[in-house]
Amino acid sequence: MAALQVFAGPAAKARLAERGLRAEDVGLIPAAAGGPKGLILNGLDRHLFGDWLAQSRQTVHLVGASIGAWRMATAALAHRDVAAAFATMAEAYVTQDYDVLPGDKRPRPEGVSRRFGEILGEIFMGREAEVLAHPRLRLHVLTSRGQSKGLRLLAREGRLRTPLGYLGAFAANAVSRPLLGRFLERVVFSDPRDRLPLKLTDFTSREVHLSRANLRGALLASCSIPFWLQAQHDLPGAPRGAYWDGGITDYHLHLDYRALQQTAAPLVLYPHFQRQVVPGWLDKALKGRHRATPFLDNVVLLCPSPEWIARLPGAKLPDRNDFMKLDVAERQRRWRVAVAESERLAEEFAALAGRDSVQALAL
Repeated sequence: MAALQVFAGPAAKARLAERGLRAEDVGLIPAAAGGPKGLILNGLDRHLFGDWLAQSRQTVHLVGASIGAWRMATAALAHRDVAAAFATMAEAYVTQDYDVLPGDKRPRPEGVSRRFGEILGEIFMGREAEVLAHPRLRLHVLTSRGQSKGLRLLAREGRLRTPLGYLGAFAANAVSRPLLGRFLERVVFSDPRDRLPLKLTDFTSREVHLSRANLRGALLASCSIPFWLQAQHDLPGAPRGAYWDGGITDYHLHLDYRALQQTAAPLVLYPHFQRQVVPGWLDKALKGRHRATPFLDNVVLLCPSPEWIARLPGAKLPDRNDFMKLDVAERQRRWRVAVAESERLAEEFAALAGRDSVQALAL
């Protein structure tokens, strides 16, 4: 039973068949939101950044939202000891635990934000310059900022305005994804040495410089799920306003990657936890938006097979509901098993990357 599946857009599929998968062909690596599901990619991340990409010399852009942003920031931090950095990240994620106050059913957002900010601080505080000085990797962190024009319901977080704003955003997005831009905009915090080499014309967007002053704030904002964590306000060097989880606007980063085809490293290598690349978090229930588009023509997507997932604890990937359905010890046990089992994905990728020709399934 294979653990790893390979899907590709038309241009990428032809290139893989002709010359296999080569490290020097990869110019960008996206990383999806999805909370604990991202743990299943830990072993693959260790291999990609610790061994495989070391075979090449080109600049590689890393773009992520939510846990994907944390994964990619870990890669940029890890040019000295990749295995240790990703092990630290996995353990920090697995051991998250938040107090539930008497009478509450789940932790309060202010408590989750405070503790999660402390976790990120323990890893990145004082090391922001290292992330921004990686010789080859360029980090880009996706966030969702409340619009400061129009209705402005999400311009600041508030007890009434935030639920109303997200209700409006949900309704607008159901009609048309671009209409979501009336409530939220995509803000990319990008390594100042190189802009994100993509055309972000599919959705209301802006790009600001990632810096030592805003790196941890941008990461926390990118992980700030509405109603689970508090919004982050007025990040240094960025427009004033409320910043939430990058997955709201870009759940699986269904971006227009085609501009990369004109470069010397034309492929997008996408380690993912499923085959579908869903545009935004509010599109999860809109199955018609889960199909591949020409945006993904040069994408190589790696994901675990359903048969392999069925052998994990609970016969599923880790997910956020585990916080409520499982006690702490059982949740942590299952998540650690998933991290350990992720090494199987790395082993199969290593074998795949050694072939002269790779036959991928169509996205």
